[in-house]
Amino acid sequence: MIETAVALSALVQHWPDFFIILVLLVANAGVGFWEEYQAGNAIAALKARLALKARVRRAGKWMSVAARELVPGDTIRVRLGDIVPADARLLEGESIEVDQSALTGESLPVTCEPGKAFYSGSIIRRGESEALVYATGSHTFFGKTAELVQEAHTVSHFQKAVLKIGNYLIVLAVVLVALILAVALIRGDKLTTTLQFALVLTVAAIPVAMPTVLSVTMAVGARLLSKKQAIVSRLAAIEELAGMDILCSDKTGTLTQNKLTLGEPFTINAIPASEVILSAALASRAENEDTIDLAVMSGLKDIQVLKNYRVTHFQPFDPVHKRTEATVTSPDGKTFSVSKGAPQVILALASNASSAGPSVEKATKEFAARGYRSLGVARTDKDGKWQFLGILPLFDPPRTDSKETIETARSMGVNVKMVTGDQLAIGQEIATQLGLGANILDASGFGEGKALETEQFENTIEHADGFAQVFPEHKFRIVGVLQKRNHIVGMTGDGVNDAPALKKADAGIAVSGATDAARAAAAIVLLSPGLSVIIDAIKESRKIFQRMTSYAIYRIAETIRVLLFMTLSILVFNFYPVTAVMIVLLALLNDGAILSIAYDKVRYSNEPESWNMRSVLGIASVLGVMGVFASFGLFYLSERVFHLSREFIQPLMYLKLSVAGHLTIFLTRTRGPFWSHRPAQVLFFAVLGTQIIATLIAVYGILMPPIGWGWAAAIWGYAFAWFLVNDRVKLAAYHFIERRNLKLVLEKTPLTK
Repeated sequence: MIETAVALSALVQHWPDFFIILVLLVANAGVGFWEEYQAGNAIAALKARLALKARVRRAGKWMSVAARELVPGDTIRVRLGDIVPADARLLEGESIEVDQSALTGESLPVTCEPGKAFYSGSIIRRGESEALVYATGSHTFFGKTAELVQEAHTVSHFQKAVLKIGNYLIVLAVVLVALILAVALIRGDKLTTTLQFALVLTVAAIPVAMPTVLSVTMAVGARLLSKKQAIVSRLAAIEELAGMDILCSDKTGTLTQNKLTLGEPFTINAIPASEVILSAALASRAENEDTIDLAVMSGLKDIQVLKNYRVTHFQPFDPVHKRTEATVTSPDGKTFSVSKGAPQVILALASNASSAGPSVEKATKEFAARGYRSLGVARTDKDGKWQFLGILPLFDPPRTDSKETIETARSMGVNVKMVTGDQLAIGQEIATQLGLGANILDASGFGEGKALETEQFENTIEHADGFAQVFPEHKFRIVGVLQKRNHIVGMTGDGVNDAPALKKADAGIAVSGATDAARAAAAIVLLSPGLSVIIDAIKESRKIFQRMTSYAIYRIAETIRVLLFMTLSILVFNFYPVTAVMIVLLALLNDGAILSIAYDKVRYSNEPESWNMRSVLGIASVLGVMGVFASFGLFYLSERVFHLSREFIQPLMYLKLSVAGHLTIFLTRTRGPFWSHRPAQVLFFAVLGTQIIATLIAVYGILMPPIGWGWAAAIWGYAFAWFLVNDRVKLAAYHFIERRNLKLVLEKTPLTK
């Protein structure tokens, strides 16, 4: 329709209209292009990650080829530090340790035995072996992630709202224009004049400036959010963040510290915990930067104590022995050995295994139930016999601010669900510590495909507190199911595995330190660690939403006011109340100054925001109709009481429409009385400035007959009087709509004792 208005303007040679609409159209197209460009970056980042090399055996010879050239059936060789180029199964030989955090989000490497599969995009952390490729490219787990990102196209609620408002106004305009044309043909009016004003009405009805004003409002808000350490890459996400009622939060690195930490040790025979930790630390090496070794050494009260001991021999961890061992000389010159590793392996060494065995097994099971990884520790006695000392539990602890952030989010109407690739026990333990609830679902049982998404399945997901053992397609489906249940879903993440869900979500949030793929897929990128910055972002986004709602109501009300008044004037009185030039001036001054609403002072809501079209259109329609009554009241006074000519009435009507129109924004910006809270100075002075210009144009007769200062003062007084009346009508309208909404809710809610 906007393009049609441009064509009609050129056809009847209304060049001011033509250029105004064309500039707005180009501005909107520019914003749309930039958002599309940003969205495409997610695909580019994933493709760049896939550009790997692989060592493959072909025709009996080993060679290096691009990962994209691999085919199922190839034999590849992987070693420490390699990024796995394809999905493969380990062939005979030693087991290896694989870091799958980029795919699953698990904080610890997993051990792959011969015959077990490991996935493209994983990193080899320990060992070296050959593997048989069984999936490449888009058929790998990593490739499916890229495909899911490409599939994730959602229409924002902002876009839907603009379309609804636009359609409402366009249908209204079409009906009124058709009515004018029909009456004009019956009357025998001049066709070109009728078409001219039909065009003006069409242009007035099409909210050509609305997408631009709303985009500018969000862009200004995005700049404010950047000061809160939240960078917005997709403007519409601001509105989605304001309405978000479910936040799916990645666990590792978001709710937790992504740092392996030592828990409270279990000891044998009342051995001091500090002695167990010291023995484990002596069997570690800080220079290896192994996550387990660093976690153990962090448990020492004073790491300098290690300098008192001299390690004469160190045996690193290997998949066969599954433990580390060190020979140590103490400060008093005594020599002993220490070892740490899997509890069952360490227990098998110990001479006190028979007595310690039952309690060790019990402690290991208890730690496992809580999601902890257990590390057995032993030391040789004076006779050289191994003695089991105790168990060190290792876990990734919650961030210090996570629990408080979750509670704050809930108080603002946002339900937080944890999503993790870790095991179920780990997820349940972290969720319990954070107060999320214990209803954590195992996503590995979700199956594949949308065919399994029954109503019961959707209910289960909707009421779950979190999800464990999650792969990319699971996250994607979780977000999709929640959206299907009419929730506005936010998703936080930092890894490649999060990219599909980040793009699919209404508000995809890449946390601090996120990968390029996650940042590109997300609509909001956080620069500060943790979730606390999200609370600030939600508050700011809800303020931005309030500003957009204020403008939307204002724009609809003004359109209805002008459309109905002009149509009824033409049909009933055969009088054109304003000229085409006046319409252009109204558009220039009103929509130009109203951009300052992006800086208005507003109060954020403690509940998620949404486009309540019944309320928006209802309030706007009431204010619009009141404006029509006011305009006809002025027309009656001017013609019947003061007996003014219609040529003189036109500039009076122009000034009244301009002043009353801008005063309307001070009605729509508050749900209470207009004095509830003061507007921003920039908004107040922008309105005052444009209305001074409009007054000068009318007073001195620029492009219209002059009216003088006396009539200008009278119009200002008339407009302000109606402004006070309209404020009371607005309050009554809100009261009526809220009571009606409450009645509808009660009718749908069954009574319970």
